[in-house]
Amino acid sequence: MSEKTFIRNKSLFFSTAVSKLLAAFLFAFIFSLSNGITKASQPGPQEKWVGTWGTAEQLVERYNMPPAPGLSYNTLRQIVHVSIGGKRLRVWFSNKYSTKPVTMNQVRIAVSDGNSSINPATDKELLFDGKPEVTMAPGSEVKSDPFDFDLKPLSNVAVTIYYGETSPDVTGHPGSRTTSYILKGNEISQTVFDSSATTEHWYNIEGIDVLAPGSASAIVALGNSITDGRGSGTNKQDRWTDDLANRLQENPGTKRVAVLNMGIGGNCVLKKCLGPAAVDRFNHDVLEQSGVRYLIILEGINDVGTSWSKDSSKVAENLITAYKNMIDSAHAKGIRVYGATMTPFGGSFYDKPGHEFAWKTINDWIRNGGSFDGVIDFDKAMQDPMNPLHLIPEYDSGDHLHPNEAGYRIMANAINLKLFK
Repeated sequence: MSEKTFIRNKSLFFSTAVSKLLAAFLFAFIFSLSNGITKASQPGPQEKWVGTWGTAEQLVERYNMPPAPGLSYNTLRQIVHVSIGGKRLRVWFSNKYSTKPVTMNQVRIAVSDGNSSINPATDKELLFDGKPEVTMAPGSEVKSDPFDFDLKPLSNVAVTIYYGETSPDVTGHPGSRTTSYILKGNEISQTVFDSSATTEHWYNIEGIDVLAPGSASAIVALGNSITDGRGSGTNKQDRWTDDLANRLQENPGTKRVAVLNMGIGGNCVLKKCLGPAAVDRFNHDVLEQSGVRYLIILEGINDVGTSWSKDSSKVAENLITAYKNMIDSAHAKGIRVYGATMTPFGGSFYDKPGHEFAWKTINDWIRNGGSFDGVIDFDKAMQDPMNPLHLIPEYDSGDHLHPNEAGYRIMANAINLKLFK
């Protein structure tokens, strides 16, 4: 109770009764204690959970499985790059696409010092309903208990798991663009994972939420390999979504806006290609994310590129219908939806006349259909002025479909930050 409130209450109610004043003071003290306990377990009226990092889960393909010694009864350290910061966190894990349970005997989080190294002063154990061990049933996900942690914006953190028994088929995200480290046995307390097996995939980790002010929010970027970062640098955190997060932090009006990358390499909207179809994962990867306020859709090129040319016009029609359904579902949750035009693919393995027609049809609809709350014209930003069906050569990763690191910066710079104010 503040001094001002104390004096006001005294003058209004207890000016003549010392005993009542003491009783009121004691009541206020007890109330403030109980209120503090409540706030420790759930957000206050001016706070909410907002995702600062996330990734789209899928059933890991055979050639992307964990290398020897594997996960069961071994220790895995994974590095992730967050967007906004916070002082109180919770971490999500997934066994959504596996057929057997996965036990995590112990999980820790710490600030990354580069490569496999952590800052031991920041190392903290995660608990699940007050216990260090948790087993995820097939098809399920779990979140840790909330915990205090000084998370800086745009920082790297290490999530280290000592596993028990795990599933032979693994839920994860193959396109991490980030090195993960595996040591045999229980090595969860090691500062550096010397002589570890390495892999560029994530397993079981799904998201990190921060307890943020009520004005904070998250952007979900729903997409395929171009959003997932194919062509960006390993451990460089330079996907277009990372570059967007950097710009948001540099701008005072958007410092509380997070970015969640829900791209899956090889993903399709209408059918199962790599990972579940976007229409099937939409609820989980978009609507169920913490604190989401904005959605950017950049997906459909794999539907177009894998279709028969004679069927491309029908694919374009079906994609537009799917986009409309996504927009309606997002709007029902109060989410603003921005359509991103598909980038050029001339000269790539998708370059066929029917595919070009579908691409133009979809991009024209995104720009002029009036269904989106705003348009991000990646096509215009990335097309070669001398040959608009092709990427600008210096921004081409070499396959004429995926941008390189410089290209991803161009894409991020093409986004008007006023969309997120």
